[in-house]
Amino acid sequence: MSQPYPGPPGYHPAPYLGMSVRTYKPLRQITVVFLVLMVLTTLVAILQAVLMWRSYDEVKRLVYGLLSEDELARGVESIGNAGPLLDLISLLVPATGVFFVIWLWRARENTEVFAPSGGVTYQGAKRLGDGVHRREQGWVIGSWICPIVQFWYPLQVVEDVIRASEPPGRPGQAKSSRGLLYGWWAAWTTFWLIIVGGSGFALVSFVVWVVRLVHRKELADATGDYVDIYDLQSFMVRTALGVNIAFTVAAVLLAVAGVAIVRLMFRTNAWQDERMAPPLTDTPPGPPQYAPRPPDFPSYAPYPPSSPAPYPPSSSTPYAPSPRQP
Repeated sequence: MSQPYPGPPGYHPAPYLGMSVRTYKPLRQITVVFLVLMVLTTLVAILQAVLMWRSYDEVKRLVYGLLSEDELARGVESIGNAGPLLDLISLLVPATGVFFVIWLWRARENTEVFAPSGGVTYQGAKRLGDGVHRREQGWVIGSWICPIVQFWYPLQVVEDVIRASEPPGRPGQAKSSRGLLYGWWAAWTTFWLIIVGGSGFALVSFVVWVVRLVHRKELADATGDYVDIYDLQSFMVRTALGVNIAFTVAAVLLAVAGVAIVRLMFRTNAWQDERMAPPLTDTPPGPPQYAPRPPDFPSYAPYPPSSPAPYPPSSSTPYAPSPRQP
């Protein structure tokens, strides 16, 4: 099967008949919504970390059985008040991610407006905009949920969009943004590793603690000895400390990732708006000039009013001129 001529580097074929023509979509509004959600998510995460550290002493005393009834009631109330914050974080994080994917989808489509590819490939990669997109449009969504490849496909998609949005008259701008790009991705992936891994570690630690406690109680019932659970209590206190540290680090990483990606989004928006702006000239055009309108002459007057009649009037027709004599 013959392959279409790929063309030289930088070649972009014109859209063919029947190809869907995309229009440019400004990204400022969706970016502002994402910024608001990102700020709210970060603030709630930091507030949750502060509450966890404030209740750490009470958690230790609870584990060691040193709380009075009033302190225990206040501790339960404090834990209950922290629950809605965790629920709010669980809602804000997915909502923020959805708006970012919407922004990324539209930014990717805008690169097609700059230079449509028409399905022609060059060296195995589709040429869109002024850059090479290594992944198809569907990976804008699929890269985040597909196992294993979710650790580097989203980074490639975002990097290609940024490179394709670079202004043509200022090469090298996309390379200067690599620090922000890689910093965002490192902070974002580490945040999720801590959240997922830390939650799993805390759950496994609690199950292990319960199993060891039941086992020691069974041994104590069989031998009639005292159940010594001091080391188990210390284990739970260390687990609680580890959870607090991990969540605090995750909140800081979330803030770092938010600052980096918001800067990248606004920078990409500015580049795309610049590419779609009309070119500026040295002398801006003035108001339209019109030719002067010619004077209107009445069509019913073959001669000017002041000109005398060329022939004298006849006696029979006093107001009509005599016919011209040969």
